[in-house]
Amino acid sequence: MAEMTMIQAIHDAMRQEMERDERVIVLGEDVGKNGGVFRATDGLFEQFGEARVFDTPLAESGIVGTSIGLAVNGFRPVAEIQFLGFVYQAMDQLAAQAARLRFRSAGRFTCPLVVRSPYGGGVRTPELHSDALEGLFAHSLGLKIVMPSNAYDAKGLLISAIRDEDPVLFLEPMKLYRTFRMEVPEEPYEIPLGKARIVKEGEDVTVISWGASVPLVAKVAEEMKEKVDIEVIDLRSLQPLDWDTIYSSVSKTGRVIIVHEAVKTNGFGAEIAALISERALFSLSAPIVRITGYDTPYPVPSVEDDWLPNAARMIEGVQTLMRY
Repeated sequence: MAEMTMIQAIHDAMRQEMERDERVIVLGEDVGKNGGVFRATDGLFEQFGEARVFDTPLAESGIVGTSIGLAVNGFRPVAEIQFLGFVYQAMDQLAAQAARLRFRSAGRFTCPLVVRSPYGGGVRTPELHSDALEGLFAHSLGLKIVMPSNAYDAKGLLISAIRDEDPVLFLEPMKLYRTFRMEVPEEPYEIPLGKARIVKEGEDVTVISWGASVPLVAKVAEEMKEKVDIEVIDLRSLQPLDWDTIYSSVSKTGRVIIVHEAVKTNGFGAEIAALISERALFSLSAPIVRITGYDTPYPVPSVEDDWLPNAARMIEGVQTLMRY
């Protein structure tokens, strides 16, 4: 085991997969000699050369479009979109091409592509850098969506994503890149896509979250443990979704809070709430609560902390549910 930050674990996953499989290549803006804006690809250019780690023009549609062509022709590209807010330029390539390729070709072709991108608040970035846009892509069936919350999961999930035959959008919470270290195996390992993690077991309230919000939820659950027994679920993958873990927890607690950074309206939390209402309504003892970003464009840094889910909003949500 080694003590790693999330960014180190992501780097380790890419390096080991490139050593294992010569079809794995890395491309994106500044990922070569500079090692990426967050240094996720630092040293890969020197180790593997410019044929397998190369810089691209500042053109997200070109990055993803080129990667789709490479994937169809036998490579396993790992493309970086420098910040998720820039991904709008590649919406057509991801949603209309990569996501539909297997379906459109009746299974003749697959698209083993990974698109990595940092997202999320708490680091005072400018506009279009912090947007959490997973809900946009959850509507593009055929595209898998993975959002780790810690270093151990990040490495295992990224290795699984690189080995997967379908396109994976791998979203990395930039706030957690270097926030903490944890033990991570030095050898390669896989974490199955579509399998949630129970961070903390509990009996009174189920809190469902993913990505950057998970450490916040876990901290609040620990602080409130003498008064409320909170079960915390880290989804890890939105597509595919681990409904069985959600159902088992909701059936036990009867109370649900969903926490995510994206805006509330049409956020992925709304889909989870709808599924629970359709499939587990009679297990509920109280209405479902969503704690999310507000329905505005991502705010300026001075009000960022109030816009994002925070401990005070979490505690209020738990207290509201416990009154039922």
